[in-house]
Amino acid sequence: MVYTPVLFPDDGAVKKINETWVTGKIITPPRCVGAIMQILFEHEAEVGESELFGDERTAIGFQMPLRELMRNFFDDLKRVSSGYASLSYELGGSREADVVRLDILVADEVVPAFSRVVSRRKVEQETERAVEKLYEVLPRQMFVVKIQGKALGRIISSRTLSAMKKDVTGYLYGGDITRKMKLREKQKKGKKKMREHGKVNIPHDVFLKMMKGNND
Repeated sequence: MVYTPVLFPDDGAVKKINETWVTGKIITPPRCVGAIMQILFEHEAEVGESELFGDERTAIGFQMPLRELMRNFFDDLKRVSSGYASLSYELGGSREADVVRLDILVADEVVPAFSRVVSRRKVEQETERAVEKLYEVLPRQMFVVKIQGKALGRIISSRTLSAMKKDVTGYLYGGDITRKMKLREKQKKGKKKMREHGKVNIPHDVFLKMMKGNND
């Protein structure tokens, strides 16, 4: 039993994986059915019977992997229905799953909070999306930071966040070009040393943004 993605076994290390599914029902105005069907498809759901009520409401039955229900499905449902849809669900049985662990590395270190379990068929898309989002929301550091997405035993996506720029020659006047060059060289060496030994500061709001859906 695995309760956190960061402890999920490496690809190829186990013979078979089972995951929990849920059985649910969505009640929505008929005008939202098309958009809801789309997000159900995106979250790997199996759609069951639909029922139209007399007061302009439609009930949609479905089954879905629990991991997909927790992958911002509530936010997606609220978004496409403008808040008019309601959701109820209960845990069902387990099924065999074709899933892998996706890790995000910042400065060559795995950030456990960013690890997730994703479908093998969508792993490249999810990796590129996660790396790109972190690249957009992570503040620049005093040194260059590499952001990488790793799954299936290899690096799938990578972005490099440039360092903050500080004018170390601002107080020099005139044509003192030699001193300016020396200061810039000293700054370059300092940043290299920080890159080798520095620690990346990830603010709390970055974790929150990474947990939210990509439409936020």
